Amino acid sequence: MKWLKPFKRVALATLIGTGMSVSFAQAEELGYPEKEELRFGFIKLTDMAPIAVAYENGYFEDEGLYVTIEAQANWKVLLDGVIDGRLDGAHMLAGQPIAATMGFGTEAHIITPFSMDLNGNGITVSNEIWEQMKPNIPKMADGRPVHPIKADALKPVVEKYKDEGKPFNMGMVFPVSTHNYELRYWLAAGGIHPGYYAPHKGDTSGKIDADALLSVTPPPQMPATLEAGTIYGYCVGEPWNQQAVFKGIGVPVVTDYEIWKDNPEKVFGITAEFAEKYPNTTIRLTRALIRAAKWLDENDNANRPEAVKILSQSNYVGADYEVIANSMTGTFEYEKGDKREVPDFNVFFRYNATYPYYSDAIWYLTQMRRWGQISEDKSDEWYKELAAKVYRPDIYMAAANSLIEEGLVSADEVPAADEDGFRDPQTHFIDDIVYDGTKPNAYINKFSIGLKAGDKL
Repeated sequence: MKWLKPFKRVALATLIGTGMSVSFAQAEELGYPEKEELRFGFIKLTDMAPIAVAYENGYFEDEGLYVTIEAQANWKVLLDGVIDGRLDGAHMLAGQPIAATMGFGTEAHIITPFSMDLNGNGITVSNEIWEQMKPNIPKMADGRPVHPIKADALKPVVEKYKDEGKPFNMGMVFPVSTHNYELRYWLAAGGIHPGYYAPHKGDTSGKIDADALLSVTPPPQMPATLEAGTIYGYCVGEPWNQQAVFKGIGVPVVTDYEIWKDNPEKVFGITAEFAEKYPNTTIRLTRALIRAAKWLDENDNANRPEAVKILSQSNYVGADYEVIANSMTGTFEYEKGDKREVPDFNVFFRYNATYPYYSDAIWYLTQMRRWGQISEDKSDEWYKELAAKVYRPDIYMAAANSLIEEGLVSADEVPAADEDGFRDPQTHFIDDIVYDGTKPNAYINKFSIGLKAGDKL
């Protein structure tokens, strides 16, 4: 075991008045990890990179942690593994800890001390649908489509299918996934209704009043499902959009960076019980992940080619180097041959990407309410309290402060000590609607499509 240096920690202003446990922020010194052998789960997507890098670069071992990393079949299997203790933690959809803690689906108190990345998803349509969309898209001087491509271009296609009595099927990876909400957001911004959920009536299909019918498909199966014609398009993380380009079966039309610039995508999830039982271990694994995220972004993404080599291994993502590199190294290919510079398609550390903002959690909750997964109105305070129960900046800052003390991270690379957990109002959405996390109900009421205050199906 490598030597482990104790460190002091600083109390967080963000905890005042939240009613949260402050043991992480108040403890004077961190000792050895209470649990050294850990098993982490992930889904085969490039945004699991911080876990792979923390393992391959020895950051887990630096913390006295001996980690086994296992790919999981799907997001439900992964979540169940964390809940039942088969896994100690996992790469999770940002909505999973929130939904589980809220009791939507499997109920369990899951927390996140670490946000794994920003951006990283895309929406891909089949070649046939793309050809039908193209006449509706403005062109640049060189004949290439003007981006971002809005769902307005897809609306006439969906209406044609409806008129012909054909269901317009699209895929996303999980009911509480970023992909579900991003796909719904994009569709609704173009006047296409993605459907409601009504769990209080036993309807969890999400297809009530839908123009486009969304269903679950595991990420690695997306291209094959598209090629088979079962779905006409999908929203998924990389490398499965670029895979469609390489296979010649589909065209990514928009990235989530264009739908919501610098949106939080995945988190690292553990049970609240694990964090309480193993506080040193929890902070140490968070330290390792912060270091990995920093490595992934430092020197203007200079380490990305090495990261792609790691991810292309069969025990991680297992896609070809060229496919992963197409988006991971700062470019993104839309229609075959139309490769454009998108340096922030994957962000792992800059822009405070790793900090678990309450406002990020609240955005997901607003979309759950918008589409009926939350059946009734909730107060603004309810949104804030649930976010603080799941997202744990106290743990994150304890880890970050210790890394600052050791000179492994600089103070200007993480939020200030007086950070309140809410980003400034965000303006970079494809429909230009401004999101203020401190006013969730006012935000929900801005949308023309979706449930609003007083609505119940």
